[in-house]
Amino acid sequence: MIYDIRHVTTYEYESPVSFARCTLRLEPRGGNGQELISHHVEIRPRPAERHVRRDFFGTLTESVVIEAAHRTLRIDSRSRVSISRKPPARDAASPSWESIRDIAFEATSLGPSSPVGYVFASPLVPVLRPVSAYAAASFASGAGILAGAVDLMHRIRTEFRYDPKATVISTPLNEVFDKRHGVCQDFAHVMIAGLRGLGLPAAYVSGYLRTIPPAGQPRLQGADATHAWVSLWCGTELGWIDFDPTNDLLVANDHIVLAVARDFSDVSPVDGIIVGSPKQKLGVAVDVLLVE
Repeated sequence: MIYDIRHVTTYEYESPVSFARCTLRLEPRGGNGQELISHHVEIRPRPAERHVRRDFFGTLTESVVIEAAHRTLRIDSRSRVSISRKPPARDAASPSWESIRDIAFEATSLGPSSPVGYVFASPLVPVLRPVSAYAAASFASGAGILAGAVDLMHRIRTEFRYDPKATVISTPLNEVFDKRHGVCQDFAHVMIAGLRGLGLPAAYVSGYLRTIPPAGQPRLQGADATHAWVSLWCGTELGWIDFDPTNDLLVANDHIVLAVARDFSDVSPVDGIIVGSPKQKLGVAVDVLLVE
């Protein structure tokens, strides 16, 4: 499947901004069934400096400096990707979760794909005893890691309520867990915290999800959205398997990966600082179009 993705981020300021420094993570990732065909980002006003690098996790990261005074900043990212994935069946056999935990802790590599780097707490995902106990209910002694993760994903989908007004990205994980309300980022963080609390390697994935309008309804331009889900290391044979707790899905061909890291703080698509206006308005529009 080939997708065209357009991701437009617009900042409107109450008064002129004299300087801005932004970090962009907008290039879709390659690998694991996903191939990047093309990518381009247009920025207005035109930046004085643009520098590109790969961060530790392999994400293309662009640093942008804008020195022209402006009241609107528009970042227009366009990409084309090809995706071909076949996730395992939800009831497929897999090694016991205890064996995966033990192998992960024995890893000798500290590289970005090493499971041991995703076992410990990270800035937005502390390991909390109540969350670990919640996850443990899905992992009986000797149970397969895949079965346990599928059950945990399903429980989050059914026991937590999607509510975009309930949280912001800085809402602490314990508050999200206590309220059982939030958005995809929150549900991914909860699942990751629970898995790590059991000693299992779990990563945060940011990207896009193709949405299909109801039958007979037109597709609304800009109505798609950024999304987040979980990647769990299931051993050397199965490797990293992706789970979407917001939708209770094993990730297949409707998900497009932007970045993989420890939590949202490592993969925010756009962040930065400005000098000038005390107030700003943020707008984000995403289109994910199936080409073939």
